[in-house]
Amino acid sequence: MTRGAVFVLGALMLFGCQREAQSQQQYGDRAPQRVQTPADEQALGQQIMRGRQTAITRAVEAVAPAVVSVNVIEVQRVRYQDPFNDPWFEFFFGQRRSRVRERQVQGVGSGFVLSPDGYIVTNDHVAGNATQITISFPDGRTLEAELIGSDPATDLALLKVEPEEPLPYLAFADDGPALVGEWVIALGNPFGLFEAAEPTVTVGVVSATGRNLQAEGEGRIYRDMIQTDAAINQGNSGGPLVNAVGEVIGVNTAIYSRTGGSVGIGFAVPADKAMRIIEELKTSGAVDRSYYTGLSGINVNDRIAQALGMTQPRGVFIRDIDAGSPAEKAGLLPYDVVVAIEGEAVTNTNDYVARIYDFRPGDDVRFGILRDGQQREVVLQLGRQPGS
Repeated sequence: MTRGAVFVLGALMLFGCQREAQSQQQYGDRAPQRVQTPADEQALGQQIMRGRQTAITRAVEAVAPAVVSVNVIEVQRVRYQDPFNDPWFEFFFGQRRSRVRERQVQGVGSGFVLSPDGYIVTNDHVAGNATQITISFPDGRTLEAELIGSDPATDLALLKVEPEEPLPYLAFADDGPALVGEWVIALGNPFGLFEAAEPTVTVGVVSATGRNLQAEGEGRIYRDMIQTDAAINQGNSGGPLVNAVGEVIGVNTAIYSRTGGSVGIGFAVPADKAMRIIEELKTSGAVDRSYYTGLSGINVNDRIAQALGMTQPRGVFIRDIDAGSPAEKAGLLPYDVVVAIEGEAVTNTNDYVARIYDFRPGDDVRFGILRDGQQREVVLQLGRQPGS
């Protein structure tokens, strides 16, 4: 490259730099500024709002209008002793007889609308003995409800209101069991604080599935329950436990607590069981548990286990079988030990009763048994109690 060419190139480069410098100097402080309009502020607000929204908030928005408060009045019969505690009276006239007094008690729980024509799900312990039921909706409306039917064993009840227009409602999840660890939302009216208002929302995860609880009295059989750490308190009973897409995976029913408040151990009836019970209540007002097997049994104790050569005491020892009964027709024999029903272990008579409660007269049920040290399987078709 010649010196002349180099000089020309340098000049061009210098000229370009000077032009660029002049441009920056020319517009530096006078560069046009874009004015922020109300539309820009609105768009920014919408962007921030979208950033705050999650699957949880969207599910709550969809579900909340169908969650209700269930207000009940029931009559309780209270047995009490004569207040005149006179031992001389008892000496001469015998022991005092107790008296029964009836009293009205108000209670409150939660529920959720299951269909646009007004069917509502709640717990049996909320409304099963009610003489008067009032439903309070999130929009402030109240409607009287009728008890269609209840099932004390699973602690479920079905109510019905007569709305003037279709109601928002929820659907049970039907895509399999709940997933341990998935996000869940519990909605309801804790302690009856906020009836005729938006439900209280708590969030957690599915802590476990298939949990069995030892219920106290009332004939409850809490089997295969969903456990969650979403806060459930008194008054939440009967409300829905929903997943992140707004499907009902369970009916909130019970808590484990030493204080009466939530300690992060709550339980819900799983959707598949609730659907079957609710459908029976809707159809006939009750659950048909008039099943009949014809066998009688006791828990296997250490002595029985030793006599049968079992390594540990487990199962139900069959003492006797009625002639011509479903048990006899299935081929069961005295001294057989029932150790499983439909593949689920049976360790004692409580397990046996709880498992049978899941079936109805006419169902075929697989019994796993031990006979002569060998494990076998027989199929028993449940009969119906005579006179049922």
